[in-house]
Amino acid sequence: MIEALRTYLHRRHGGWVAGCLLVLLASPALADIYMYIDSQGVMHFTNAPTSSDYKIYIKERPKRRGGGMDANRFDRYIDEAAGLHGLDSPLIKAVIRAESAFNPKAVSKKGAMGLMQIMPENLEAFKVQDPFDPWQNIMGGARYLKALIKRFDGQLPLALAAYNAGPGVVDLYRGIPPIPETEEYVKRVMKYFYLYKKG
Repeated sequence: MIEALRTYLHRRHGGWVAGCLLVLLASPALADIYMYIDSQGVMHFTNAPTSSDYKIYIKERPKRRGGGMDANRFDRYIDEAAGLHGLDSPLIKAVIRAESAFNPKAVSKKGAMGLMQIMPENLEAFKVQDPFDPWQNIMGGARYLKALIKRFDGQLPLALAAYNAGPGVVDLYRGIPPIPETEEYVKRVMKYFYLYKKG
């Protein structure tokens, strides 16, 4: 079964503000996600509501037979984000494919959410209120990706490694960290980037 939830609190300008979200561990079963905002503005997410205060947030739908990922369905959002943040559309698209396979409701085992798999603690910094909204998620992920490319002086493989493992880890190793998942991630995104760039 899908296991648990985790509530994240963010502190901002001396006051508590709405923090976020869940860690839902994947299972073959369908899982609706419920949300409740308490009196202090803290958002709580769960797949197993314990009171009537929780309201449905995401209704899980069964996958349609024969339906694969639609790689073009978010192109207008991708193009908008690319123009706004000075990125190549094929690059954003490659990251989305590697991160979520174009599933806007994707949630990783570590709690990363949406198309570009944004962690709950980064939602506020990336200006994302609803990580499952494709437009917000793509804009937030693109903003972060651009910041990483700038931080690593335009060295795209390092920026991608930082997107996957965190910039601190890349700084520590002064290069792509020797983490199999991260090494594979960089190769995968670069491959998709090349394919989408070729058209």
